[in-house]
Amino acid sequence: MTTYTQIDSNKRRSFLLLTTFLIVVILVGWVFSQALNNPLILYIAVAISFTQALIGYYAGDKITLAISGAKQIKKENNPELYNIVENLTIATGLPMPKIYIINDTAPNAFATGRNPHTASIAVTRGILEKLDKNEIEGVIAHELSHVKNYDIRFMTLTVILVGFIVLVSDLFLRWTFWGRGGNREE
Repeated sequence: MTTYTQIDSNKRRSFLLLTTFLIVVILVGWVFSQALNNPLILYIAVAISFTQALIGYYAGDKITLAISGAKQIKKENNPELYNIVENLTIATGLPMPKIYIINDTAPNAFATGRNPHTASIAVTRGILEKLDKNEIEGVIAHELSHVKNYDIRFMTLTVILVGFIVLVSDLFLRWTFWGRGGNREE
């Protein structure tokens, strides 16, 4: 598989993921509206599904970075890390991503964003403390490969949409336990 077929595949998978998400949430809304004989539920499901899809697509990277506690850095904050990322982006022909550091001792890194022009790379303090320059360069090169192949769009959408489904499932379970479906005296 070439890089271009991988990029095309990830773009198609992202579109398919969003489409499937919309269909599933609307279908679930329709089932509940029929079961409870309340068409308002379907309208709410349609509104929520489109809103969440737009949020996932346009703000998923910002949500991911905020949840992880990442702080954006400039060249003067960490010139060595900045130069590593800058050199690798020049070598790969990618635009310079935003660079973030997460205050965590566990060695980890990730890339996020919709496309190479909105990409961000986050590394933990653990990586910076435990790896030497060549190893950090390898980690950043790996993350840039995710940026170049549009893996970041698909994975960011997956995380945001699955998180939404988990929240709705939890809300539904609480509603059935404490609301209409449950007996409060049990």
